[in-house]
Amino acid sequence: MRITFLGAAGEVTGSCYLVQTEAARFLVDCGLFQGGKDAASKNVATPPFDVRAIDFVLVTHAHLDHSGLLPRLVALGYRNPVYCTPATADLLEIMLRDSAYIHEKEAAWKNERLDDAARAVAPLYTVAQAEATFPLLQGARYEREFAPRPGVRVKFRDAGHILGAAIVEVRVRDAGRDLKVVFSGDLGQPGRPVVEDPTPVRDTDVLLVESTYGNRDHKDWLATVDELVDALEDTLRRRHGNVIVPAFALGRTQELIALLAQLSLARRVGRLNVFVDSPLAYAATQVTLKHADLLDAETRDGLARLLRGKLPVRVRFTEGVEESKKLNLIRSGAVIIAASGMCEGGRIKHHLEHNIGRRECSILFTGFQAEGTLGRRIVEGARSVRLFGESFPVRAKVYTLGGLSAHADRSALLAWLRNFRRAPREVFIVHGEPETARLFAQSVRRELGWRAKLPEYRASYEV
Repeated sequence: MRITFLGAAGEVTGSCYLVQTEAARFLVDCGLFQGGKDAASKNVATPPFDVRAIDFVLVTHAHLDHSGLLPRLVALGYRNPVYCTPATADLLEIMLRDSAYIHEKEAAWKNERLDDAARAVAPLYTVAQAEATFPLLQGARYEREFAPRPGVRVKFRDAGHILGAAIVEVRVRDAGRDLKVVFSGDLGQPGRPVVEDPTPVRDTDVLLVESTYGNRDHKDWLATVDELVDALEDTLRRRHGNVIVPAFALGRTQELIALLAQLSLARRVGRLNVFVDSPLAYAATQVTLKHADLLDAETRDGLARLLRGKLPVRVRFTEGVEESKKLNLIRSGAVIIAASGMCEGGRIKHHLEHNIGRRECSILFTGFQAEGTLGRRIVEGARSVRLFGESFPVRAKVYTLGGLSAHADRSALLAWLRNFRRAPREVFIVHGEPETARLFAQSVRRELGWRAKLPEYRASYEV
């Protein structure tokens, strides 16, 4: 068996692994590169394989850094199945359509400013190409083994990261022997609201494990919730400003809504006016409710009461651009949740424009900020930022609630690895920034005694 690392090797985004065996050639994930100066060139690069020779694709979950290049794969000629959980299939339809729409709009915006029509910019992919991906999606439920091709068996297991996220177990017959490979996908932090904890895996021959937070532990959960409550009280009640929350439309937004419902039930927060300014987040929330059987019981109850208007927390989803613009007229008392979660595009940039320079306001970060992104610069203490070609001072108070992360921290990753009854023959540390991945590999070697490798981008390994 040969595995080629086509993304998430020495970085967090762009997850994509090409697996070649006697029985099949397939991809696990086909993710978009995000942030950093090389992301655009990597996204448009010609794949180092024959697209038409790929037998199938397995997708761990619907975040774009794991799925966002599927339409480009289809545009290049791919026509075979894309397997994922049913919830992921539903989410991909909204995520990929939205991603394509943004690519089309960005290309049109750039072309309007070009004098030379011959240099016109094409979108990475179009809405039509994204929609051509949807008929290829095939849902497979957790814990139900299926055979995408003779000689290959696959099982999805709950990764506890976002709705529908999966750990992928693959069994293949290769070179006269059976081999098992486990792809962790993105593992969730145990004990968080909304989804269940990651499923333990007991054995494998080859393991690819994420390391997003492999060099540190998250803040204590109770302390994180206390900080969230303090941020809301300090901004809304004492300083009379707005709380601006850059949040991933899928996963983090639904988790925040569920957490606010729980805090309201516990009477830890009073009346709140929460605006979710993201059509994508609204669609993702509807899919979440459709798959409510995957949510934990406390989340199901809290969301039901919140959405029926039975709590002091009022959540409103904006319906259009004009309604979104009206939020910029609100000077105090609003919690505005908008994408993108790393502040790289979308409506959040407009809300930053109107609030980041105001001392009475707060910017509340609740998720990972990749290197090279606007969110990362704000978190690291930038005194000013550029938005829409203009410079704005950063006067708003900045909160970083690391304890809300949907990714397992160092201790949780090691705890999940300790479920294996024996050391895998091969362990690859992926989905982490270079220094983070290196430090996590050291932890795996020191604490578990496993040999852990750090694959390089586009490197191939025989296993």
